[in-house]
Amino acid sequence: MSIAENLARVKEQIATAARRAGRAPAEIALMAVSKTHSPERIREAYLAGQRLFGENRVQEFAEKRGALADLAGAEFHLIGHLQTNKAKAAAELFGAVDSLDSLRLVRWLEKAKAEAEAAARAGKRLPVLIEVNVGGEAQKSGVAPDSPELEELLLAAPQCEHLEFRGLMTVPPFTEEAEGARRYFRRLRELRDTLAARHLPGIALDVLSMGMSHDFEVAIEEGSTCVRVGTAIFGERPGYAAAPSGASGDAR
Repeated sequence: MSIAENLARVKEQIATAARRAGRAPAEIALMAVSKTHSPERIREAYLAGQRLFGENRVQEFAEKRGALADLAGAEFHLIGHLQTNKAKAAAELFGAVDSLDSLRLVRWLEKAKAEAEAAARAGKRLPVLIEVNVGGEAQKSGVAPDSPELEELLLAAPQCEHLEFRGLMTVPPFTEEAEGARRYFRRLRELRDTLAARHLPGIALDVLSMGMSHDFEVAIEEGSTCVRVGTAIFGERPGYAAAPSGASGDAR
């Protein structure tokens, strides 16, 4: 099937899952995970109406960005782990960073965004999500749900003039059946609800980014506001071995 046909099918699945959960389909954003895919395939998705994309690596997207500069309205988010030494490049390249996982990274991003004169003149803040490692997997990025690191990030938000804290993101442990991910999605939603009840300054909790190609319908039933779908839209990634989807923290 073509990318356009895949997009149409995924959007219908999103709508069906939303209605099943008593939600409006418009509440859920679809992010097309375009990591490792060529600018030509990204353009194909764009021409089919897709505007929100997710990339995993700063360097990879830097190499593709020039070929995509004419895609008006396209928005690219960094969803992979960000090293502090690439914070400046990420702040310049991406419209948002959805994988914030340390106070040190917060400080580097804040500094990088503050030093970007064009952004400062425009008064534009960089939207960010806090990545939460709900499954406690050592090989994955993210802060633990009940950790001091999460509290540090929450308390740092009011001091960040150039970052806009919008919510939470997670990559749950891989399960063969989509239903196996439900408890992890529910855990993130419950965490969001608990934090929202605290009315913390400087942080919004409107976004719950959770759900990938094989489990996004379950994520929608558990409250996801943004699903990250790659394989179901673009097909298998170039050079991708037949490993379980979502088996590593890099998979979206």
